Amino acid sequence: MTFILRRLLHGAWVLLAVSALVFAALYVVGNPVELLVDPQADPADTARTIAALGLDQPLWRQYLTFLGNAARGNLGTSFIHGVPALSLILERLPATLELALSALFLALLLGIPLGLWAGLRPTSLAGRLIGAASTLGFALPAFWVGLMLILVFAVQLQWLPPGGRGETREVLGLSLSVFTLDGWRHLLLPALNLALYKAALVVRLVRAGSREALAQDYVRFARAKGLTESRVVTGHVLPNTLIPVVTVLGMELGALIAFAVVTETVFGWPGMGKLLMDAINALDRPVVVAYLLFAAALFVVLNLLVELLYGWLDPRVREGRQ
Repeated sequence: MTFILRRLLHGAWVLLAVSALVFAALYVVGNPVELLVDPQADPADTARTIAALGLDQPLWRQYLTFLGNAARGNLGTSFIHGVPALSLILERLPATLELALSALFLALLLGIPLGLWAGLRPTSLAGRLIGAASTLGFALPAFWVGLMLILVFAVQLQWLPPGGRGETREVLGLSLSVFTLDGWRHLLLPALNLALYKAALVVRLVRAGSREALAQDYVRFARAKGLTESRVVTGHVLPNTLIPVVTVLGMELGALIAFAVVTETVFGWPGMGKLLMDAINALDRPVVVAYLLFAAALFVVLNLLVELLYGWLDPRVREGRQ
């Protein structure tokens, strides 16, 4: 319990620091009134708009007002949409979750077999090519890869649409694309673009883990018992290789959700990242601050859950926290 309270307190300090930095940065970038009010508007109307948005107050007072409202669950009202910023984020959350989970599935589908092949046959031509491709996956920028995917599969081959979300279906009150064929056609390219970096990470982890597992005594013992190579790989090498993969990807899921900004912008995917870019362009300060606080809280919660899982799996870790 002491560990949980300590981590929650640490998370609260992280959220406070993020909110202060973002609030100050947005204040320096520009004045949203210049975008919200017609330059030809009457000065009295402009003054009323500034007062209604609370922008006539000094920055420190605006920030304290924001903190007081945040403590009551109110992260501010969007300057552009005129609705609570948190409701806008939660409205876009299903689309981002759908994209992130699809990308995670593709990363595992591509990364595990390729990494296993490269680990079992590291000196083969295919193993070397897979290793080089994984390095390339880390180096290529997501926006460039996204544009190339659109150019090849949407413009030249015309197999898939270049953007948008396509047809959705209501499931448990959520609009989801994965339950329609048109939705999958729109989802595939952005999910693949978001998955490539994670797939390269999975390839590296599986390749290193399988090479390490092959050198262990339990693999030698399994082979000495006369087990076939496929039984050795599937029953001994792969399960032990996947432990660090699951751990790392559990943490990377937060990054997929929070930092799908580039992919959502390139493909016009109506998720939280697209909302963030639109809010930045319009200097919609409440939406930007609310999004970054939401993303920071997501990382704090995921880190806490992973550490609690470690403590449950390994009592030595739990005892070290007391």
